[in-house]
Amino acid sequence: MDWSQSLRLIAPEETLTIAGLVLLLVAAWAGDKAARAITWVAVAALAGAAAFVVPALCSGATGPDTVAFLGQYRADAFASFAKLLIYGAAGASLLIAPVFFQRYQAYRAEYPVLILFAALGMGMMVSAGDLITLYIGLELNSLAAYVLAAFLRADDRSAEAGLKYFVLGALASGILLFGMSLTYGFTGTTSFEGIRAALDGDLATGALFGIVFMLAGLAFKISAVPFHMWTPDVYEGAPTPVTTFFATAPKVAALTLTMRVALDAFGGQADAWRQIVIFVALASIVVGALGAIGQSNIKRLMAYSSINNVGFMLIGLASATHSGASAMLVYLAIYVAMSLGGFVGVLMLKREDGEQVEAISDISGLSSTRPGLAAALAMIMFSLAGIPPLFGFWGKFVVFQAAVQADLIALAAIGIAASVIGAFYYIKIVKIMYFDEPADVVKGRSDWIHQGLLCLTALFISPLGYFLTIWLGGLADTAANSLFPAI
Repeated sequence: MDWSQSLRLIAPEETLTIAGLVLLLVAAWAGDKAARAITWVAVAALAGAAAFVVPALCSGATGPDTVAFLGQYRADAFASFAKLLIYGAAGASLLIAPVFFQRYQAYRAEYPVLILFAALGMGMMVSAGDLITLYIGLELNSLAAYVLAAFLRADDRSAEAGLKYFVLGALASGILLFGMSLTYGFTGTTSFEGIRAALDGDLATGALFGIVFMLAGLAFKISAVPFHMWTPDVYEGAPTPVTTFFATAPKVAALTLTMRVALDAFGGQADAWRQIVIFVALASIVVGALGAIGQSNIKRLMAYSSINNVGFMLIGLASATHSGASAMLVYLAIYVAMSLGGFVGVLMLKREDGEQVEAISDISGLSSTRPGLAAALAMIMFSLAGIPPLFGFWGKFVVFQAAVQADLIALAAIGIAASVIGAFYYIKIVKIMYFDEPADVVKGRSDWIHQGLLCLTALFISPLGYFLTIWLGGLADTAANSLFPAI
């Protein structure tokens, strides 16, 4: 094994590790008064890690030159695409946090350190070439996430969210470990490459159970039905900057990890897991849409929206083709922008005293009192619904196109029909903001960081985003080539 090459390939993880450990010491010595400075250094560390992965994505890195530590780690273009989204979402989640926690006088120096270690774990997840690396990265991310969910110690809802996330996360980890043990028992290896070779041909019943249990464990991490029960409670109870983080970076990591496991390790047995993915996709679309209709809290509504969007992305996975994988990555990039914009908009919904507004009824007539904020939120809602000419439509279009090309026409047709249900609750939010009598509750002002992020995401999902389709599609195709090297 070439140690120098392996250490060079893991430069992003080394950057985050060193930065996290140094900042942890600074937090211990300087205390919470250094929290804002630590936050900016953490954002710089994430930017530095992102700079290391850009060349691999632009060059379409794949093959033996991207393999480190005897196949345990892969620094290919697919991992690089996912890491750019992860680091960008984590950085944005850090930037919006201080103002929120300032009102509660609860912003602690440990917060950016936890985000860094979570990003480190997610980077290992998407670069995993072995079941052991997969699990280490997953748990490193999860342990930080449990603490983040309960970060507001004086808030009962935050403590409840952290406890629920921990208990159900432990259950999901057990299911995933059981699936991994079955897979190892029937293949004799933990390497993705070895698993794919061992499963070539007839599939043993025990190995099939291993696939099912592994996909079930991963379904929890992406909050897909029927393992979605934690999502609304955690999204509502966790501090809003943490919810923003959960809805973006970990979602990218879990979905891309699921893609690598399904298309790489189990790629030779697509017919064995396709039916499972189709059921999960359709169930997530329907449950996410129906569950959101009766919600009165906007964060819970966004949680069901997240479940709904995961279902659409899984349609691309069900196709098990290069175009399906590329479509998933395009959708994922657009979804991250929509989710960031949506939750930044929620953070800007504040009373005059700075208290957060979460009740949907409190944004009645927002267009009269805060027209700019209402317009940005309306764009985000229409984009999440997939209504043209906003960019969210393009994400759904490429996913359905990939399904049709894979002869999954019925799946695409049902997905298109079910998307109409989801459009109802998005349009309901717009109707409340523009046609109901003003509640005149949202009077608080936001800082320039929130305003800037909301403007950037609104521009990205606007019709101007279509100018990026060729560029974004090219990057997604390059990343997907790493999962389908023969193409």
